[in-house]
Amino acid sequence: MPVRVGNIREWSGHDVVDEAGDKIGKMESVYVDTASDQPAFATVVVGMVSKKLVFVPIDDAVVGPGYVKVAYPKNRVKDAPSIETDGELRAEAEGDVFAHYGITYTAAPSERRLGRR
Repeated sequence: MPVRVGNIREWSGHDVVDEAGDKIGKMESVYVDTASDQPAFATVVVGMVSKKLVFVPIDDAVVGPGYVKVAYPKNRVKDAPSIETDGELRAEAEGDVFAHYGITYTAAPSERRLGRR
């Protein structure tokens, strides 16, 4: 039986599926909200040839055996802001990640809102 997200950091490498159960890709890492230190987004490896990492919110994710189900459709996740597989999310691009999913973004000008764990 699936459970709400607990320690999602342990699920790196598992399949990420959308709300309909369609596979999006493999979970790569977790980004936490630096204000609360709670998991906020995951990066998902997508692409067959030219792989990239896309961001997806995990606040409403459900974890099952071998998968993490996110509350967004596959197409929306695949169109999300991305970075190279060995890249880093630039501070000035954080707002774009939040905006893609309609989430309010607030951060002090010299602070980061997301931190990779």
